[in-house]
Amino acid sequence: MLDKELVKRKLSLIQDELLKLEDLAKFSFEEIAKDYVKLSAVERILERIVNRALDINYHLISELGKDLEPPKDYKENFLKLAQLNILPEEFAQRISKSVGLRNILVHEYDKVDHKIVYASIEDCLKDYTVYLDYILKFLEKLD
Repeated sequence: MLDKELVKRKLSLIQDELLKLEDLAKFSFEEIAKDYVKLSAVERILERIVNRALDINYHLISELGKDLEPPKDYKENFLKLAQLNILPEEFAQRISKSVGLRNILVHEYDKVDHKIVYASIEDCLKDYTVYLDYILKFLEKLD
């Protein structure tokens, strides 16, 4: 059974993280790169946003996509939402790329290109704001 409250709680947490990321976006790359705390905060916030979206996606897929093959990887996790008509295909393709950054942050943190991380702030703010809207609109349709 779909747990709307779980999904809404995760969406709220993503929204909170987006607000924190928005505050950090006011700093230049140089200001972020030379400040270990700011850089670490950006990395961790980006990681948590993607992880929470993955949690939401998996919950939606497991409850609503009984006829679908389970996602083979995290990227496909977003693409399955397009198959369930929760996200448009083009948007699912675009936002699924955020999984690549998440994987680098989680598994290869010693090889992180800080310019890519900094550049990801804007994409994350834009894409995950849209993601929140799509998921909330989908939940409203279920009422």
